[in-house]
Amino acid sequence: MEQKPKLADVALLAEVSTATASQVLRGTGRISESTRKKVLAASKKLNYVRDGRAASMRSGENREIGFAVHQIANPFNAEVISGVSDLLETEGYLVSVLDSRDDTARQRRNLEAFIQSLRGGLLWVPAENTDDATYELLMAHGIPTVSFLRRFGKGRFDHVGIENADAIASATRHLVDLGHRRFAYLGGTAGFGVRVERIEGLRKALAELGLPPPVIWDCSDDKVSGLNEISSLRNAHPEVSGIICNGDMVAIGACSGLIRMGMTPGKELSIIGFDDVEDAAIATPPLTTLAVSPYQLGRKLARVALDRINDPAMPTAVSLVPAELTVRATTGPISG
Repeated sequence: MEQKPKLADVALLAEVSTATASQVLRGTGRISESTRKKVLAASKKLNYVRDGRAASMRSGENREIGFAVHQIANPFNAEVISGVSDLLETEGYLVSVLDSRDDTARQRRNLEAFIQSLRGGLLWVPAENTDDATYELLMAHGIPTVSFLRRFGKGRFDHVGIENADAIASATRHLVDLGHRRFAYLGGTAGFGVRVERIEGLRKALAELGLPPPVIWDCSDDKVSGLNEISSLRNAHPEVSGIICNGDMVAIGACSGLIRMGMTPGKELSIIGFDDVEDAAIATPPLTTLAVSPYQLGRKLARVALDRINDPAMPTAVSLVPAELTVRATTGPISG
């Protein structure tokens, strides 16, 4: 791996002294606008991030792990974070979490903040449309990195994900065995990663069974969106009787929407979630879902990060966790 960029490298490229480069990057001193622009351009080109904790670097005691996620409020993420935090705490690490909200600019700021604070490692759900410059940033600084759910980084980062296609295939077979023949996929808007893998898994499973392709219905992955969108989906596609959702929250919302419409989930319409967050089992009615045990998934993610920190030279590893169909009350034989 290339050597980490230093302040002296920035100064050399900008053709200024190291002291001047330092003042520009710290926002101090009386520096001309042209010099400031040269230093900032050099810093960006070299992917330089100012060390905020040099003493910690010298001691080698970097006992904090950064975790960049999207939508911390989602119960799935909250449970994953709990699993990560609980395991790392037993190993003497602290976890700091930032929410990038699937925004690449915000993600870049978050990653730079982690690097500047000298985190000992990084857990990272890449934002949609993450570019190669972000990959180069992480490679330039050599921070031990594990990508989560969405794989990114040209195979240079460890990865923990879910066997999405196999999971969707098992859900599809369950609904087909109950007599369902017309399907929809509800939730999410992302055009890459987990959602795409799940949609392609559904399409493939239906094609292999000789059934029509699914309706793809975009919406946010939350209960309110599920509640609001289920009636529109139902009105537009009354032939659909089986719905697989991008996550448990949108599925629980869709079930609530059906109840408001005077229908019973699992009778007029069968709905399957994904994740098996704690709310899934206690929802009304209890949600059939594809269980990945988010808390345990978080512990798995933390363990992979610790392995990387303890052995930086080991080959990169990809760990895909299976999802188990957990049948509850929201799926049943097709009515009529």
